[in-house]
Amino acid sequence: MTKYIVQGGSPLFGEVHISGAKNAAVAILPAALLVDGVCRIENIPQISDVTVLLKILEQLGAKVRVLNRSDVELDCRHIITTRAPQELAHKLRASYYLIGALLGRFGEAEVSMPGGCNFGGTRPIDQHVKGFAAMGATVREGDYICAAAEGGRMKGANIYLDVVSVGATMNIMMAAALADGTTVIENAAKEPHIVDLANFLNSMGADIKGAGTDTIRVAGVERLHGGAYAIIPDQIEAGTYMAAVAATGGQIRVRGIIPKHMDCITAKLQEMGVEVEEQDDDLIVRRSGELRHANVKTLPYPGFPTDMQPQITTVLTLASGTSTVTEGVWDSRYRYVGELTRMGAQIRVEGRTAIVEGVERLSPANIQAYDLRAGAAMLIAALAADGVSEITNVQYIERGYEDIIGKLRALGAKIDCVEENDEPPIRQIG
Repeated sequence: MTKYIVQGGSPLFGEVHISGAKNAAVAILPAALLVDGVCRIENIPQISDVTVLLKILEQLGAKVRVLNRSDVELDCRHIITTRAPQELAHKLRASYYLIGALLGRFGEAEVSMPGGCNFGGTRPIDQHVKGFAAMGATVREGDYICAAAEGGRMKGANIYLDVVSVGATMNIMMAAALADGTTVIENAAKEPHIVDLANFLNSMGADIKGAGTDTIRVAGVERLHGGAYAIIPDQIEAGTYMAAVAATGGQIRVRGIIPKHMDCITAKLQEMGVEVEEQDDDLIVRRSGELRHANVKTLPYPGFPTDMQPQITTVLTLASGTSTVTEGVWDSRYRYVGELTRMGAQIRVEGRTAIVEGVERLSPANIQAYDLRAGAAMLIAALAADGVSEITNVQYIERGYEDIIGKLRALGAKIDCVEENDEPPIRQIG
């Protein structure tokens, strides 16, 4: 097992290029199963979740050809099974997208219950199942989720989601792309990666309108053809680097982003005293003065993203005064708070709300990542602390951030990746 050794206490300077969006890639790759042809997907992030998904597609019978560091060619014309390998599917939450894609193309799917991050709250798939059932599928849940469409083809339906669910919105879109008739998804999620999935499917011949609004209409077509598509840049990766410079001080240029996607994060950081300047597809982020307290509530897009909650909470531990963070998407997402308090943070959790009393500085400590975004928060905390910290369970971090250590080092961070039984001298960090 690998751990990170971080010598914190120094500001960050330089520029960082943002990779393709993890939350888009993990849906678009399964969506390739719907395509009756060869599709080229570009700007794929080099993360472990993508590696696992490509292995799953190969075992289902897809031909996978890696073209370069971020582009891959997929040929799913000759799929040999609709049963996803359990040992791989259980490694990531996004495996549930295989259900919608396989149901849409073949009228059946068997996928083990999804794994991935567990950050302390329930993450049900009842809205996914509700959508599939409305479209004529029978769904049985156990160790595997087994779904079969009546007559072998999904049917158009009107579906109202009881809660705004990103995963259910995307899964139903995939199941509906080749359905018989038109599907209307109401109370749909609006996140940028939902629009990206719709654009990918439309570029392959689908007929999807309204993505990015709360009503999406999917007119089923007979087949999808091959083509090429580039994934959008990662909003959460960009936000994480913005939060890092907010916590440590310094100035960085965040390159290759869509500024509009960043508005919800930019506005909150500016409220806290961080300067953010937009320049075409880049953001210049600087923090030299004191951080101000703020109140944050996570909400579906265009609200503040839940996937930035641990990172912004970490920044607020260093802000003057009292801040509150309210989790408005999941039941709970505060398992990481104990790690921050071990570093001297003053945080009290009451239900879905964390009350944060700002402290002057964080102290170094041996800490662990409990999930992907909490792991990123631990990195930010370690970079801000004045001294050497160790972070374990870093496999969570590598699920969703491409070369995060290399990118942070390029900004001046002093980090080493070592095996847990190694103890390199502190002087070697950098």
